[in-house]
This record gives sequence, structure tokens and C-alpha cells, in this order.
Amino acid sequence: MGTASLVFAGPPCRAYTSGTTVNNKLPLTANRAGPVLHRKPARQAGSGGGSRRGALAVVAVRVENEDVAIGTLAPDFELPEPLTGQTIKLSEYAAGAPATLVMFICNHCPFVVHLKPAITELAKDYQAKGVKVVAISSNSAETHPQDGPEKMAEDAKAQGYTFPYLFDSTQEVAKAYSAACTPEFYVFDADRKLFYHGQFDSSRPSKYGGDTPVTGEDLRHALDCVLAGKPLGRAVRNSIGCNIKWQPGNAPAWFGG
Repeated sequence: MGTASLVFAGPPCRAYTSGTTVNNKLPLTANRAGPVLHRKPARQAGSGGGSRRGALAVVAVRVENEDVAIGTLAPDFELPEPLTGQTIKLSEYAAGAPATLVMFICNHCPFVVHLKPAITELAKDYQAKGVKVVAISSNSAETHPQDGPEKMAEDAKAQGYTFPYLFDSTQEVAKAYSAACTPEFYVFDADRKLFYHGQFDSSRPSKYGGDTPVTGEDLRHALDCVLAGKPLGRAVRNSIGCNIKWQPGNAPAWFGG
């Protein structure tokens, strides 16, 4: 199936090898870095057992998602699914769906771990209504091997994910979506135009002071509205989580790269 392209400031993302193809991107409504709410001291990642890789300074940051223009067409992509070895192309996978949910998640981030059971439940509920659901991990497997493809396959099986959990090894899909954090949620309508980009709900991990129950209220409301053809009708709150773990030297401009 042919892929759609967008007109935006700057050249479109080119096609990449290594299992990743992306052909357009979501424009930011403002070119800014996501607010840094908490910054941990940089730490060096090395392997044990007497051997040591080149040390990499890794900074963990809690950030909010970027502001992306509502109504923009979903960037198309092809990414591998570590659990099955299949490759998923969004325009084919979501063809004919009344709505599509794209999530940027990972294995280890406490903000994602906090929501995993509820994400699994929500996906099942809305897949039964025809919604196509897909999750993507764009974290560097070099700096965070716990988020590499083998561990992704293990996590998808352990969590009972009923949706593809894809690996964005080049991080170009994350850039095309202007993704900044995990978890991050995008709801697209039947024409794959962006309808909602915001939080799952107001629940946060207890280690970060959260005591609100996990309900998925915000994301469920968005999905209900898009399926009913109704406007959102409420203010959108940004998703918050761990920053995407960019490959050294690969961070986008909005993250200070």
C-alpha cells in the first residue's frame, strides 16, 4: 500500500535500513525541550564479570511529552516485532480501523511498569471495538540492554500483550512522532489523523509521590470520543515519564541534541 506524506518545514525523514522505515513526521507546535521535572546525576554504565565496555554517561530525566499538532497524519513506518520476528507496517496494520492507538513504552521505566497491567487491559477492551493498538520501544539497547529486543520479547510474553511491541532501533520513528518520553500515547482517527496526544491518566508511581488509582480515564475518554465521532471536550494533560534513552549523539533538537 502506498504511504501518505506530509508538507512541513524541513525535509521528510528518509527511509532507513535495519528494519526501520518512516516516511513523514508529526510537526511540533513549538520547538522546545520538554520540561525537565527531575534530573538524576549522570552515571556510568559498565558490564561486570571482569570485562568492561566503553563507559557511557547516561542521564535519566523525567519529561513531559512534546506538543504535537492535532489533525496531523500519522507517520507511516515499518518496524520489527521481536516476539514473532514479523515486520509491521502501520498503514497496512491499521487499514480500515476506526481508530489507532500508538504507544511509546519500554521495559524498565517505573512510569511504564506502573501502568503495564492497565495498558494490557485497556488494549483488550478497545481491540474488541476494532481499535488497532501498537507499542514501540525506541530506547537504546546499547545504553539500556534491559530494553533490547530479546528482553522486549520476554516482556511482551510475560505481560500478555495482545498488540505488537515493536523495536525502533534507529530511533527515527520516535523522532518522526516527536516522542519524548515513556509512556507516551497517540490516538488517531479512522483517517489516521491525530486526535489525542496526552496522558493515560493522572496516576503516578508511588515512589514519585503518586497515590491516585490507575484507571486509564484520560485515554479511555479519548478513545470513546474518537469512536463516537465526538470532540474531546476537555483539557488535555501531557503524559509524563522517563525520557527516551537516545543513542549517544542521536538525541533530537528538542531534547538538546
